[in-house]
Amino acid sequence: MGLVEPVVVLIRGINVGGRGRLPMADLRALATDLGYGDVATYVQSGNLVCTTDRSADDVADAVRAALDAAMDVSPDVMVRTGAELRGIVERNPYAEHTDDPTRVHVAFMPGRASAQVPDVDLAALAPDECVAIGRELYLHLPNGLGRSKLAEVVAGPKGPRPTVRNWRTVTALLALADERA
Repeated sequence: MGLVEPVVVLIRGINVGGRGRLPMADLRALATDLGYGDVATYVQSGNLVCTTDRSADDVADAVRAALDAAMDVSPDVMVRTGAELRGIVERNPYAEHTDDPTRVHVAFMPGRASAQVPDVDLAALAPDECVAIGRELYLHLPNGLGRSKLAEVVAGPKGPRPTVRNWRTVTALLALADERA
């Protein structure tokens, strides 16, 4: 047994566009059944915060397997510790734009590989911008996520498939993790 710490579980494609329906009460029950403590969810898009002594990789594998068994789907599951999420917030290269937290996003990449800026002509996608730091891709989307060609490229079929959260959600998840630290 290791140190019990907060983790943030981000599930890709849950409750988006009518697909992958998962009530948050069911997600909380699933996490509790897996033995995680102090379980909470945030909004309806697959955000879970809990405490555990398991590694982030073990949590991702366990949640993915439990969702597969419960829903007959295997969504991508990304997990960051509370400390990792704090670092993500502290390294935000677009902090000056967070007065509108719906215009700054973080793409959480699966696995342990470093994030990569998409191999596209970024100037052609302006005013959208992105920066890769660690396992995350930070996006500044002045016209919003729904109108962003860059966001389409990031979430597209080429390469690893991240899950994207806006800045409001990222900071709310950090606050939930901090409450559990």
